[in-house]
Amino acid sequence: MATRIESKTETGATEKIIAALVARARAAQRVFERSTQEQLDAAATAAGWAIMNPAHNKVLAELAVRDTGLGVVADKITKNHRKTLGLLRDLRGAKSTGVIAEYPERGITEIARPVGVVAAVVPSTNPAATPANNIINALKCGNAVIVAPSPKGHSTCTLLLDFVRAELKRVGAPLDLVQQLPAPITRELTNELMKQADLVVVTGSQNNVRAGYSSGTPALGVGTGNVVVIVDETADCPDAARKIMASKIFDNATSCSSENAVIVHERVYDRMIAALAREGGALLAPPEKETLRKAMFPGGKLSPAVTAQAVKKICGVAGLARAELLDAKCLIVEETGAGRDFPFSGEKLSPVLALYRARDFDHAFEILRAIYAYQGNGHSVGIYTENDANVRTLAHELTVARVIVKQAHTFATGGSFDNGMPFSLSMGCGTWGGNSFSDNLNYRHFMNITRIVRTIPERRPTEEDVFGPYWKKYGK
Repeated sequence: MATRIESKTETGATEKIIAALVARARAAQRVFERSTQEQLDAAATAAGWAIMNPAHNKVLAELAVRDTGLGVVADKITKNHRKTLGLLRDLRGAKSTGVIAEYPERGITEIARPVGVVAAVVPSTNPAATPANNIINALKCGNAVIVAPSPKGHSTCTLLLDFVRAELKRVGAPLDLVQQLPAPITRELTNELMKQADLVVVTGSQNNVRAGYSSGTPALGVGTGNVVVIVDETADCPDAARKIMASKIFDNATSCSSENAVIVHERVYDRMIAALAREGGALLAPPEKETLRKAMFPGGKLSPAVTAQAVKKICGVAGLARAELLDAKCLIVEETGAGRDFPFSGEKLSPVLALYRARDFDHAFEILRAIYAYQGNGHSVGIYTENDANVRTLAHELTVARVIVKQAHTFATGGSFDNGMPFSLSMGCGTWGGNSFSDNLNYRHFMNITRIVRTIPERRPTEEDVFGPYWKKYGK
């Protein structure tokens, strides 16, 4: 196959297209960064209403599903509303310009400053909710933002930005604060945008994340999701099954926080299978599992034909005809191993759930580590238990940034109205997941902080103060 060689002319044209966008963004941002907190809040709220307006939300969700072929309209409406409402709740009263903190005892005054022009690379799985989240956070801190949507998500993003810019006009904010790449979306345009921006925020494919980190621009990229949940012998199985199933099937499992595997203590294994069945899960027989594997992972890679599709569509692709499967909300496969030879142990981005049996918690922990060694390290883990020691073991020993306790993972990890996590669609996975941050992406990632440093009374310790305990225990 011939290799396409990009010409200098093409490269120059790409640079000029991006330079023009960035120049407009910088001009708007220079004006906007002088805004008061009230003006920044108005702009962020305006962007929030642009997607939460019920008429806008509905048409955006319908367009997203129609043009990407991914997810469920009703669930996208819920996601667009819930994620935006939660984010605006988090931002209410938060200081993002001027003096944001003073520490007289240390002689430090902190002043929030914008980062400049943000390049926001967003996925096809959430072509409205994710860019809206980035736009709101960027505006809250006085920045401009240029969105790089996926090719399939371009139409949805275009409509979203039309709505946003109309709302910005109402509050008197510069319209060029919010722009996007022109169609057709190409890798060259996206890469060039990342080079010319001041900050890169990437949610989506690991190829894009790696490109962001190698762009030469400060970058915030997220890791791969492949959430595993433990159900131990103390768990309330009906409660766990209800939450796991509601989370797993939401928007046909487009979320990186969607459960991909459940490890169940053998004492409650049969009880958990029955509870999952009552919630709409259907367990495949071994021959059916093999049939599904061939259809879902041709050549060992997840097929786009099943990604974010309903169970009936997946059954049609795989040739599974059993009535119980066709009528199910989620397909369940029993698994024993992890790694490339066990593709169901990885992220499936579909309403398909892997089920593991564990002898005890230690065995469950071993299975967890094997799965995350293959995929999903750093992201998060869930557990249904009444034994807090098991929770703490996961938090102290497992290389994940979040331990979600007795909650539907998709709704809890990225912020919920009944937990304290910031509302976000982008979860950092720390160094374990190849990321530069380990918390939920939030407005503080979109600001610089200048510190005024004044003198204070000297606090110089003696050598005895510092080394006394050490000398006493170990000698000089």
